[in-house]
Formats: sequence, structure tokens, C-alpha cells
Amino acid sequence: MVRGVVYSVLASSLFGLMYYYTSLLHPLSSEQIFGWRMLLTVPIMGLMIVLLGETRQLQDLLHRLRREPVLWLTLPTSSALLGLQLWLFMWAPSHGKALEVSLGYFMLPLALIAMGKLVYGERLSSFQKLAAACAAIGVVHELLRVGGFSWASLAVCMGYPFYFYLRRRMKTDQLAGLWSDMLLTLPLAFYFVFWGESGQHLKVQFELRPMLFVLVIGLGVISSAALVSYILASRRVPFSLFGLLGYVEPVLLVFVSLLLGERIGASEWLTYIPIWLAVGVLMLEGLVSVRRPVAPPLV
Repeated sequence: MVRGVVYSVLASSLFGLMYYYTSLLHPLSSEQIFGWRMLLTVPIMGLMIVLLGETRQLQDLLHRLRREPVLWLTLPTSSALLGLQLWLFMWAPSHGKALEVSLGYFMLPLALIAMGKLVYGERLSSFQKLAAACAAIGVVHELLRVGGFSWASLAVCMGYPFYFYLRRRMKTDQLAGLWSDMLLTLPLAFYFVFWGESGQHLKVQFELRPMLFVLVIGLGVISSAALVSYILASRRVPFSLFGLLGYVEPVLLVFVSLLLGERIGASEWLTYIPIWLAVGVLMLEGLVSVRRPVAPPLV
């Protein structure tokens, strides 16, 4: 389990590094950065499926495409939802929206709790009720302050729950399903890199800055290493601990946002602090559940 914890922290650290790394890829646009990330990550992820012996999942998905025509509609929808999130992650740091996206990641666990309650009828624990109350303070304050959350924050905290719901409903919530979602983004990735408005200047960009080639390869290495570490961690630690460790990433994203020069205004603290407290309560619940002794089976 210790190795799994290390993999999880490594994955969060690499995602945080990638958040900052995008600022080093000038003059590439955020669309080009997204495109390069997909072009370099999808092959490595496909290799991971082979090495982990999960090609059967991919075969089953291909067979389902012949039996279930609805997948021809839902799979592109699922891919579009994931693609939006991956593009937003690349776009935010270079457009002064890194803090807004990090806030979305902090709100994501609370949105998932709400979906569990409303869609699946799950009962909230005392910790989750307290977390929801804390988050409500931040939400109400933001609504009163500016009339709503930024679209970037909402895209993360509302988009991911719908993506997870759709994958569960389609029964594609496994590694092969994630890979197929990323695979379907490749036409758009090729367009952004080679044929789009930004792609027309690709040769000039690399000629003016030869180091850019090395940096782009580095992006692929970081992205792939983060994904592989995340997958390995998910297989080596208990689910509750894995969820708890997932809160490391948004904390790192805030640090990166501040490092890139963004600042939390005085009027925004009453939005951030209650939501951070809500996340802290959920982390406390995770710690309690992890440390709680498991009763021996009755035989």
C-alpha cells in the first residue's frame, strides 16, 4: 500500500507540474499544447493497456459497438466531455484562469456528493453534511459577490460528474473506456497541431525556438508518467484512501496558480475558505474511514 500512496502523490505532483509546464511552451497556443498532449499520451496509454493485460476490455468494447448502436452516440459525447476538461487544464494557466480552474477541482468532490444523493439516492454521512454546509457558505458568498461562479470553475465541477455518470451508465468506466475517449480526440488534436490557424505557424515556431521540440517531448513524458502513476495508484490503495489522496492535486494547483502570478482578492477569501474547509472535512472523513479497524469476518 505504501507504494500505492507514493504513486498517487507522484501523479498529483506531475499533474501540478504539467499545470505550470504549459507556461514554458510559448509561443504554442493552448490548443496546440492540448493537441501535442493527446498525440503523445494516447500511444503510451495504449501500450499500458497491453502491458497490464487489459486488451480484453478493449475487445469487449469493440464487440459492444456492433451490438449496441447507441454507443456510437454516447462514446463521442463522453470523449467530448473529457476533451473539454483536458483542454481547459492546458488553457487556464496561460490565460489567467488557473485559480478559477483549481477552485473547480476543489468543488468537484462536493459536486460528486450531490450527484450521489440526487441521482443514486446515496445517504450523506455526518461529515458530508457538514462539508456541504461549509461549501454552501462559499457558494452563497460567490453568488452574492459576482452573481455566480466563473464558467471555468463550473465546467470542472459540473462537467466531470456528468462525464463519470455517463461512463458508468455506458459501463465504460475502465481503462479501455478512458483510452477510447482519448483516442476519439485525436482528429481534433491533429487539426490543432498541424492544420488549424495555430498549426499554420508550427514550422516557424519551432525554427524560432528549437528548444520547443524538447519541451513538447517533455510534455508527453510528464502527461504519460502522471497517467501511469495514477493508474498504478488506483490498483494499490483502498478506495477510500485513494479518494483522500486525490485532494493533493487541487492544493498543488492553487500553489501553481499563485506561482504564475495570480492572486486571491480580499473579497474572494470568503468564497475560498469555506470551500477549503469543506474539503478538509471530507479529508477528515477519509482519514477516519481509513484508520477505522475492519471487523473480522464471522465464520
